[in-house]
Amino acid sequence: MADSDAGRNALLESLHALEVRALQVLGSREQVDEEELAEAAGIQEAQARTALGWLLSKELVYVVSEETRREVRLTETGESYAERGTPEERIWRHLRSAGPTAMPALIAAAGIEKEEQSGAIGMLRATGAITIGPGGIVSAPDTAEPEVVARGRNLLRAVQERQPAPLESFTEEEQQRLQEMAGGKRKGKGLVSIDVRRHREYALTEEGKALVQLLAERGYREEVSQLTPAMLQDGSWRQVRFRPYYIGLNPPRALAGKFNSYGEFLQFVRSKLVAMGFTEVRGSLVENEFWDMDALYMPQFHPARNVHDVYFVKEPEYSEPVLEPFATRVAQAHENGGDTGSRGWEYRFDLQRSRRLILRSQGTALSARTLAAGACIPGKYFAVARCFRYDQVDATHASDFFQVEGIVVSESVNFRTLLGLLKLFAVEIARATEVVFAPAYFPFTEPSVEMHAKHPTLGWMELGGAGLFRPEVTRPLGVSEPVIAWGLGVDRMAMLALGLHDIRDLFSADLDLVRTRKFNP
Repeated sequence: MADSDAGRNALLESLHALEVRALQVLGSREQVDEEELAEAAGIQEAQARTALGWLLSKELVYVVSEETRREVRLTETGESYAERGTPEERIWRHLRSAGPTAMPALIAAAGIEKEEQSGAIGMLRATGAITIGPGGIVSAPDTAEPEVVARGRNLLRAVQERQPAPLESFTEEEQQRLQEMAGGKRKGKGLVSIDVRRHREYALTEEGKALVQLLAERGYREEVSQLTPAMLQDGSWRQVRFRPYYIGLNPPRALAGKFNSYGEFLQFVRSKLVAMGFTEVRGSLVENEFWDMDALYMPQFHPARNVHDVYFVKEPEYSEPVLEPFATRVAQAHENGGDTGSRGWEYRFDLQRSRRLILRSQGTALSARTLAAGACIPGKYFAVARCFRYDQVDATHASDFFQVEGIVVSESVNFRTLLGLLKLFAVEIARATEVVFAPAYFPFTEPSVEMHAKHPTLGWMELGGAGLFRPEVTRPLGVSEPVIAWGLGVDRMAMLALGLHDIRDLFSADLDLVRTRKFNP
């Protein structure tokens, strides 16, 4: 008994102030979670997690229960919509108060951003909430507030009042709507974020209860943990009590090094494609607009080129001039179609703008360079490319990400060949069990398709886009044969293969998670 008391006294002397506060709260309750502990102890939630981690390692507390929760929060844009009204609501209310209004004046008066305009107008028109007459005059019928207006506003305000709100606390229809809002349908501006969090309940062990009782009997006085130069100068170190070190704890485990599971997954992707006869290509993270966009027949007035979607290099601002004949051929394809048989985009191509340097926004830039460099025909090429785009970071979006980019050049390839390859990637690499294809639009492919896979927790996720390169892409680069191309999000594929619920966990600083997470090829 004496040895036990001595050990508890020594352990009590070694406790950090955060541990003491946590024990005092736990001693007054049967069990508690991190949020409740932080509030009751008057500390931050991160400090509560730290204290509980220390107490777990000392076997003074244990985990009573653990569950995974999906929590919904409003993004900055969602907060704005909840306060000011959604674009649909602002448009409808302006029309009801001001009457029929010309489209430009309506958009300005309602304070609608350019990228929000088409979606809001299209939704209101499709549901009969507004009508567009001759001369672009927009009017709203004299009826009660349409359901399409009330639904979005009410749902955002419900999240605002309860955030962070469990996703499961909403109806199935509302959950589906929230997942659509989180998907960033308004380019780069998701209205809500859905984060997966672990929720744990903690309680005291028998040893923890004994220590709490000892703490109540003896009391606790915070000690000084660090000797400072000021204390040495004024001699105050003689009057303070320094925190002793408790050496009775077991040393930390010495774990051998291991490959990061995401790094293993990337190598697995490479090995699969090489085994299928593909040749890997690589390129610089810094690219000019010509190869990243112009060579892919993206017009220079495309919204994806603005500062809200790509990262521009400040210095140097421009690359060296693009080599001929590609600069001239691509410019002609944009202006009048060149020799591709199309009319082009019918605008004046700016060669100087095409030299602007950016961080690569899509791996397809490597495919364009590969074709221009003289790809073998038939030939199969791929790249695992790191890309950068401005985006609202949440469980399925990141501002930098990896794409597996690929092309097949051959007279015998067609759209069915492409769909077969995409299905193979989803099943064999991402380990997806449910896959669907949806029509899509990209400036550089026709026909185009998007591939979606179902995540067991987050629902349907877009894995990427694909299609057949248009002649406006291939002919200026010296290729006349058909080319199938795809760009898939490797990060989302890894989430499926590794069983993750949050894309940010791929780059987690949690060493226990990194050490224990495994990838089985």
